[in-house]
Amino acid sequence: MPSISDFFGITIYMYYAHGRHSARYFHARYQGGDASFSIDSGEILAGNLPPKVTKLIQEWASRHKNELIENWSRVSRNEIPKYIQGADND
Repeated sequence: MPSISDFFGITIYMYYAHGRHSARYFHARYQGGDASFSIDSGEILAGNLPPKVTKLIQEWASRHKNELIENWSRVSRNEIPKYIQGADND
C-alpha cells in the first residue's frame, strides 16, 4: 500500500479495493496498531489506535481533507497517490 504521509511515528496510507467499499477512507498505522478513517467525517471505520494518536490523525485529516479526496480519486483510477505534508510540518 502506498504511504501518503508520515509524522510522529504514524504512517498514513491509501489504496482502493475496487467494488469493495463505497466510503472514502485512509489507513493509519502506529506502533503495530492499525485503523481506517473516513475522509468525509474523520471517524474511525475499523481498528483501534490510542486516543491521542486518533485525535492527531483526525486533526491532520481535517486540515488535508481536499488532498485526501484528491488522492482517493487518484487511487480509484489506479493512479499513484501524492504525498501529503505531515502534521509535524503543518
